[in-house]
Amino acid sequence: MSVPHHVKDLGLAADGARRIAWADRQMPVLQSIRERFAAERPLAGQRLAACLHVTTETANLARTLVAGGAEVRLCASNPLSTQDDVAAALVAEHGIPVFAVKGEDTTTYYRHVRACLEMEPTLTMDDGADLVSSLIFVALKRHDGLHAEVRALAESLGEAGCARLLDGVLGSTEETTTGVIRLRAMERDGVLPFPVVAVNDAATKHLFDNRYGTGQSTMDGIMRATNVLLSGLTVVVCGYGWCGRGVAMRAHGLGANIVVTEVNPVRALEAAMDGFRVMPFADAAPIGDVFVTVTGDRDVITTDHAELLKDGAILCNSGHFDVEIDVAGLRRIATERWPARPFVEAMKLPNGHTIYLLAEGRLVNLSAAEGHPAAVMDMSFANQALCAEHMVRHGASMEHRVYPVPEEIDQKIARLKLATMGLDIDTLTAAQAAYLASWEEGT
Repeated sequence: MSVPHHVKDLGLAADGARRIAWADRQMPVLQSIRERFAAERPLAGQRLAACLHVTTETANLARTLVAGGAEVRLCASNPLSTQDDVAAALVAEHGIPVFAVKGEDTTTYYRHVRACLEMEPTLTMDDGADLVSSLIFVALKRHDGLHAEVRALAESLGEAGCARLLDGVLGSTEETTTGVIRLRAMERDGVLPFPVVAVNDAATKHLFDNRYGTGQSTMDGIMRATNVLLSGLTVVVCGYGWCGRGVAMRAHGLGANIVVTEVNPVRALEAAMDGFRVMPFADAAPIGDVFVTVTGDRDVITTDHAELLKDGAILCNSGHFDVEIDVAGLRRIATERWPARPFVEAMKLPNGHTIYLLAEGRLVNLSAAEGHPAAVMDMSFANQALCAEHMVRHGASMEHRVYPVPEEIDQKIARLKLATMGLDIDTLTAAQAAYLASWEEGT
């Protein structure tokens, strides 16, 4: 049976299949969920559209969702994060429709988003909220805010078809901090069309994936792209959320001197008490060797900062969208640009200094490396799978809000992960549990 798809080359499938199997060995929690899903089929009858980074780990999530009975379509959530051999293997080896090509342009990106929405999903799964935001623009008839590809879908469906498309969605799950920020803004503005579970905010996701995953993979991306020795360099980390904490920790472990820039006084204080220098970006710009943005906001490094940067400064982003560094502005003022290495763009500035931009300002850990290690994505994607199951069971009775991951799911995943690591923990005695539950104890 022919599977709808747009991937680079199906001939890469064998390589992708081997890499998917390698990642699967390091994802025992997701394996156990897949086994149960195959037996119970809790997602039977669901059409699930997923806009996620197309990596080996995501492939194992997709396999799990299919095992649970869902019809799945997958597109990329970032133009540079796709692993082409994995995309090919999902189509050729697993029969899953995939629409993703590494390096795709904006038009192709939204053509792929459209391909996922054309299945008229009952569930969506996002990494950055692009599927949900596209559905909202369609529902509000805000066609001026849509990319032409998605607008064409809306126009072809007509008003009744658009209403059917939106009404058919039971709910969604969101993978990343930036997406959760967008979704909470939608809820605040009263336009969120269905319930969403913020998978990113699960303790077993952001405390591990954002900190250990982003920390390690960001350093991996920088080193693969540049081959610089980080020991002794000054690394400026812009933003000290969980991702920033991870980047600072890993860079420090490699011998770098860490400077943190922040707008949140509590996080700045935490960075200082973690032993890092804290200062405004304008003060950090002249002394930094490597700059990593992980704020989730735009215009962190702009043309106003360019003349402050030292000759040879390296700029990269590990936040979801490519707006943290003003790439267009830097290119506009550059007197000369050239490819220095794969994923490294050199820019000569008017003051004669040369700076180096990694991965076009997109996610450096997924563009120049392989993203988070499978062992940490095991927990993140276990959350996704179980929250999809939760949405099927409870979505019809949930309000149009952004919900936290249910505590029982978070705890279950933590216990499963501990078990796979061969670790055990204590349990409360009856007396201890009673003490913690009572205000009268201890008087």
